[in-house]
Order: sequence, then C-alpha cells, then structure tokens
Amino acid sequence: MKLKPILLAAVSITLLTASLSLYNTYAKTQEERAALSRRKEKWERLKDILGRKVRRFKGTVGLIIEDLQTKERISFNEDTLIPSASLVKVPIMLSCFYAAQEGKISLKDQIRLKRSDKVAGSKVLGDEPSGSVFTVEELLHPMITRSDNAAANMLIEFMGFERLEAYFKKMGLKDTNLNRKMMDFKERAEGEENYTTARDMSYLLKKLYEKKFLNKDVSEKCLEILGDQKINDRIPKKLPPGTCVMHKTGLERYVCHDAGIVYTDKGDFLVCVLARHRGRYARPSKKFISDVTLLTYKYFQSL
Repeated sequence: MKLKPILLAAVSITLLTASLSLYNTYAKTQEERAALSRRKEKWERLKDILGRKVRRFKGTVGLIIEDLQTKERISFNEDTLIPSASLVKVPIMLSCFYAAQEGKISLKDQIRLKRSDKVAGSKVLGDEPSGSVFTVEELLHPMITRSDNAAANMLIEFMGFERLEAYFKKMGLKDTNLNRKMMDFKERAEGEENYTTARDMSYLLKKLYEKKFLNKDVSEKCLEILGDQKINDRIPKKLPPGTCVMHKTGLERYVCHDAGIVYTDKGDFLVCVLARHRGRYARPSKKFISDVTLLTYKYFQSL
C-alpha cells in the first residue's frame, strides 16, 4: 500500500514536468513568432526607405537586396537592361573557369599583350611592355580586382565573342550580352553595347555564395578573387573597417555599378545596384550605392 503514494507522486512529477515542457515550448514558439514579426516589420521598413531612394534617384536604378539566410528579397527594376560596363568582367571570369572545366582551354594558356590592348583603364597591364606574356589565370586577378581593361580585352579576344556569349547562356544568364570590348567607344557610338540586369548579376553572385558554380573549389576561387577587390568606393565605403565584402564594380559614361556579398555576424546579404545617372559625374551614384548598403547593414545589425 505504501507504493500508492509514491506512484501518485511520480505521476504528479511526470505530469508537472510535461506541463512545464509544453509551456516552455509554447513560450519559445510565441517568442520566435514575435521575433519573426519584428524582423518582417523591419524588412518592410527597409523596403519602403529604399523605394523612396530609388524614386528620388536622378536616373534609372536596377536594385536587388537579398537576405541570404531567409531568401527574402527587395528589388526594383531588376529586369531593366542597363549598360554593364565592367560588371561584364564577372561572367567573363566565370566563362574562363567554365571553359577550363570542360577542357576547352587551360588556365595556363598564354596570351601576348599587344599595344592595341592598352586602352584607358588598363591600370595594371598599361605599364607592362607590349609583347609581355600572361596566362589566363594571371589575367583574371587584375581584370577583377583592379578592373584592368587590357586584361579583359585580352581574355575577350582569346575566348571570342561567340564562345563567351555561349557560356553566358550555359551559366543561366538571361539578359547579359557581350557586343564590344572594353572602352570601345567607336562601337558604342554605332549602337553596339554590352547590357546586363540586376537579376542576372545577383544570380551569379548567389551561385558563387552557395558554392554551386561548377563546384565548391571553383566557386571559392572566384569568391577569393572578388574578395581582393581594390576599388572600394561604393559597397564597402560606409561599412565598418574589416567588414568582409566580395564584389565587383562597373564605371563608364553615365553608368555606375557595384554588386557583391556582404558578410556580417548577424547574417550575410547580397547587394546589387546598377545605376544609369543623368548627370555627368558618378559621385551621386556612388553615394547612392554606399547609402543603400549601409541601410541594409544597419537592418541586419538591428536584429
């Protein structure tokens, strides 16, 4: 008979423990729902602020912000065609890796620098003597990190317009083309232009971030090159020193771009801004891009 009180006590303790567990689960669920609701409200507020900035911009902006954890996106004019300027160097780089993966070229293939390659914006190779020889791999770094136009033009000629466009399609780009070399304003005046969209550039960056471009090793190599970017007057400009950013800029007459991934302790995000400004100078566009990035960074830090 003494066992009965003991058994009842054991049952009571079990029931109490189960009740507490259910309560804790309920409380935790309610807390998570409240946090999710607050996050959604802040995201919508960010969207409204960015929308007002886009509407006030003197020109056309293609913009995508994506939370790379939740996959939430903010976008404006993401399918609007805008001259790509040096952003096209990202798919050119990826095309070289793609062709090497297929055995069509080797990253060790050599290309000779010609005098005609040394166009404006050849910040690295412009100082090299004509006739100098570089491998494909050696040209990728200055093309991306210093936006060297000679390196880009050498790779365009080596790969060929048709093959590059074919790889653009293989990669899944919908609206990115390559009709002329860098700084070929004669071709531009005749209507030959290179175009892209915020959607296409964001798509490529996301594939790299997820390590899904060809394979993990190639994706990491491309991200490493993007992470060594030396032109940092847009996306990284107003971020805290030391913030990890992997990105590529574009700058040409009346266009100013930057597209990249920002890594933070509160979450990583993608920012892609293509700006076609009406004024002669790019300073307002650069400020626009750095402001958009800072606003997004502050959103993540507020979580």
